[in-house]
Amino acid sequence: MSRKEKKRLPNRIMTQNPVLIRKADGELEPFNEEKLRSSLSRTGASAESIQKIVGEVSASIREGDTTERIYKKAHSLLKRKEKAAASRYSLKRALIELGPTGFPFERFVAEILKAKGHSAEVDVIIPGECVEHEVDVVARKDGQIFLTEVKFHNKSGLKSDLQVALYVKARHEDIKASGADEMKSSQMWLVTNTQFSKSAIKYGRCSGLNLVGWGYPREGNLQSLVEETGLHPITCLTSLSGREKYALMSQGVVLCKNIPDNRSLLSTLGLSEKKAALVMEEVGRLCGSR
Repeated sequence: MSRKEKKRLPNRIMTQNPVLIRKADGELEPFNEEKLRSSLSRTGASAESIQKIVGEVSASIREGDTTERIYKKAHSLLKRKEKAAASRYSLKRALIELGPTGFPFERFVAEILKAKGHSAEVDVIIPGECVEHEVDVVARKDGQIFLTEVKFHNKSGLKSDLQVALYVKARHEDIKASGADEMKSSQMWLVTNTQFSKSAIKYGRCSGLNLVGWGYPREGNLQSLVEETGLHPITCLTSLSGREKYALMSQGVVLCKNIPDNRSLLSTLGLSEKKAALVMEEVGRLCGSR
């Protein structure tokens, strides 16, 4: 085989060793074609589109490529083929774009809890034995109260670590010690838009602190909850610019499904009728049946 022919071959064919790619947190891991296929499958994209995207992305992988580059390539290819599926594929990034304050993410978590049959309030002051605590989301269902601390990160490589878990657990213990009957049996949840460190997960399992994040736990994780409830954040939309999305969030619109009920807001963004129609079409496909 000539040197020129070797250059044309992707690294995964030229060597028996797996190609290592760099994750957002800086760690290296082998590129996993099936992992890419699985993430694309969750978007509802057709089998034909998935096969073509996996093949094209896999053929372009080189040693040291970042997961961000791989995501961007897959997302670009998917956007050309199936726009609504591309919106779903961007969910992890869309949750990060709910920043920078984190308050829209708190409201987003509250909406998910409501969709699961809870009542939910945000930013509630609850007295503890020693001090008062501002709890991000307080939910109630079937006589049970759920106190939820929401930890928002504006970068995908950042994780909620052991210190965060210890802090949340300590606050819960002070609240339970206040003497209020409903708080004695309350449950404490820590929800993040990214991932947890291994030590945080270990502590949560041991201490009874409930953790919900990206990919954790196996069932009932954040991604699964969004897919189950169909509550996609407006930051998933590819037909709106970042400025337009933030303008909507500043007016209290966090969910894609809220746009049809507030269509007049699109005109306040200065959108043309044609672009507004594109937004409504994308929202319909994203929030409709798959």
